Amino acid sequence: MNRFEQVFKKSGNVVIAMLHVPALPGCPMNVLSFDRISQQVLKEADIYANHRVDSLMIENMHDIPYIKSPHIGPEIVASMASLATLLRQNFPQLPLGAQILTGGNKEAVAVAKVADLNYIRCEGFTYSHIGDEGWIDSCAGALLRYRKSIQAENILIFTDIKKKHSSHAVTSDISLAETARMTSFFRSDGLIVTGSETGLPADPAHVTEVTENVRLPVLVGSGVHVDNVDRYSGRASGYIVGSHFKKEGDWMEEVDERRVEKFMNKIRFIDDKN
Repeated sequence: MNRFEQVFKKSGNVVIAMLHVPALPGCPMNVLSFDRISQQVLKEADIYANHRVDSLMIENMHDIPYIKSPHIGPEIVASMASLATLLRQNFPQLPLGAQILTGGNKEAVAVAKVADLNYIRCEGFTYSHIGDEGWIDSCAGALLRYRKSIQAENILIFTDIKKKHSSHAVTSDISLAETARMTSFFRSDGLIVTGSETGLPADPAHVTEVTENVRLPVLVGSGVHVDNVDRYSGRASGYIVGSHFKKEGDWMEEVDERRVEKFMNKIRFIDDKN
């Protein structure tokens, strides 16, 4: 059994539900007290857990406009650590993960370590690119050394390749397959394939291209919904679902329980069929 299966207790059709944390203290969109933020996160986590998603991942998605590491404020890291700890206390058996925008990969590993999370989502692991926040440097060497230094090698690092919301002109001569192979060589624990923007589907051919070139779990990281998940089943190890679980499919809205229920029923139907 590989590390992915050890964490998620299955090898395919893993559903990771996103908890888009309301804007945190100090951010332009922040209007809620931290207590209210915590209540909102737990409310949505309960909905997901009640419908038996496989995992939850917290992300400071509402902290617009995003700021790059190493300029992410200590108040953000402290808030995410507190929320992650709260989730672990309330869901002791559920696999949990974190992403800290933008490029807060070291910060996410630290949060995962103190809160006993299972994985992080990492931007810019290999091959630098330009995001809407500016130039994003690759970080694999420094990040894995940091993970080693704090004895956090049990925390999996899932890495975006050819990341959404980004320009990859500087690496346009490097194919998706080459990127996947090098990211695997640099000891990623799993690869994430996305569409070009949040909520836009990944090309199933791209997912297949990646799975055929690496021996790692491959996750679809955007645009998965109840009507297209069949296209990825059998190709991908799992799905990171955010927008589709929200009202009207808008990631800025609250979780819509009916959407979660319908999607998870579809996953169970696929699992039973296979």
